[in-house]
Amino acid sequence: MMNICKEHQPRNNYLNAHINILTFKYFNYQSFMWLINSSIGRKVVMSVTGIALILFLTFHMSMNVVALFSGEAYNMICELLGANWYAVVATIALAALVVCHIVYAFILTAQNLRARGNERYAVTQRSSKVEWASQNMLVLGIIILLGLLLHLYNFWYNMMFAEIFHIADPLGNPADGFGYIRETFAQPLYVVLYVIWLVAIWFHLTHGFWSAMQTLGISNKIWFNRWKTIGEVYATLLMLGFLVVVLAFAFGCAPSLCCA
Repeated sequence: MMNICKEHQPRNNYLNAHINILTFKYFNYQSFMWLINSSIGRKVVMSVTGIALILFLTFHMSMNVVALFSGEAYNMICELLGANWYAVVATIALAALVVCHIVYAFILTAQNLRARGNERYAVTQRSSKVEWASQNMLVLGIIILLGLLLHLYNFWYNMMFAEIFHIADPLGNPADGFGYIRETFAQPLYVVLYVIWLVAIWFHLTHGFWSAMQTLGISNKIWFNRWKTIGEVYATLLMLGFLVVVLAFAFGCAPSLCCA
């Protein structure tokens, strides 16, 4: 009898393992469908991708600040992040995050419009500024998207894209990011457009940051106002970092221009 049980034990172990794999796949599929189809799941995707993009903006701003003090150091970073395989992979991943965030933003906006606002984030108190940002997220999103396309054309197209596909760029060197910053912000129209873009991003972040924390459940009555304050301070410092670079090059007062 003991021998018969031992003979069936490997088979039972195999069946149990197979059942566990199928169960794992089923729950993964259900979780994936929940993220796609449910309102809360879509907001979770928006929150996670939004936080990831904020981290990228932090890196991008830190990189831009280098251009204030040294064009050579900034170009070294640009060359490091040029058409190298790891930079291309990171760019594809970043593009996927952006596309996912934008698509889900439009889906949720359409859903909110159909529901006449009933599906919006529930909050107890809002300042007039946050209320305005919340009510105009679609307009802010369109401005941000148009600004992003302009930014990609001014820099990414002339740098990484030109290097990958061997396209002749205006400055003759795709890795000359400092030169592109200097040339772009020497034009008043671009300066105005970038300032408008940064202001739109600021409004978007001040609302989106605390909304993301609320959606992910990292918020309560005590932390709600704290997250709002943290989001506003962080978004302000982040956008000021970008704005200082734009204005410093626009008015020719960047320290790195003296050595260029």
